[in-house]
Amino acid sequence: MKKIRNPYAGLEDKGYNCFACCPSNPFGLKMEFYEDGEDVVCLWDSRNEYQSWVNTLHGGIQATLMDEIGGWVVSRKLQTTGMTSHLNVKYRNPVPTGVTLEIRARLKEMKRNLAFIEATISHEGKVCSSAEMIYFCFPKDRAASEFLFNGCELED
Repeated sequence: MKKIRNPYAGLEDKGYNCFACCPSNPFGLKMEFYEDGEDVVCLWDSRNEYQSWVNTLHGGIQATLMDEIGGWVVSRKLQTTGMTSHLNVKYRNPVPTGVTLEIRARLKEMKRNLAFIEATISHEGKVCSSAEMIYFCFPKDRAASEFLFNGCELED
């Protein structure tokens, strides 16, 4: 796996403060991403601050984790930005807090400017949650002008 460089790092003065991936957001999830073949992967430590039931990760945080990694699939694999137009989450098993989770996503299909993406959250090899997403992908010129996106590369 190779680490994906955050294309927004250093743009905090221009408004970048994403709850999911901004490394300087004090309340954020601080997700980091890796490329593993066709997949984008995040290894994330589930902290007790994000629980619902005792020692169980809140379902809204689970949805956020999968929604965010879907956006990174768009950024890395399609080299543009987009917005979620559909997110369908299936909660299969409780997701524990206090452990490292694997969040994994991949592009399944493109139809014009719609990206169909699948994601999972796993712990110890067991899928706990899954999501099917549809992202509306912006043209690259709009991604650059409105969202300050200038490509998503791997670190050296």
